[in-house]
Amino acid sequence: MEAALEAAAASVAEEIPIEIEVESLDELQQALAAGAARVLLDNFPLPQLREAVALSAGQARLEASGGVTLETIRQIAETGVDDISVGGLTKDLVAVDLSMLFI
Repeated sequence: MEAALEAAAASVAEEIPIEIEVESLDELQQALAAGAARVLLDNFPLPQLREAVALSAGQARLEASGGVTLETIRQIAETGVDDISVGGLTKDLVAVDLSMLFI
């Protein structure tokens, strides 16, 4: 994971943050050890989100994602994560075809 983080950082401007997606607390530990500044916690249940926040202890910015609904967002926010992705806001939207015709 450290090599991947270094390669990603080398390929973008320094001010662009690199975010690592993890699916377990073990992967989170690896990401933190590699120096990740942003970590996306994918499909973590509430108890694991709380553990992740404690484990990170402010070392990285944590984002909860996956399975987040408008019904669960408050409980997720109360775990202490920094950011929350809510796919439900956009997943059922239908595109609107707009055109501007000047005559």
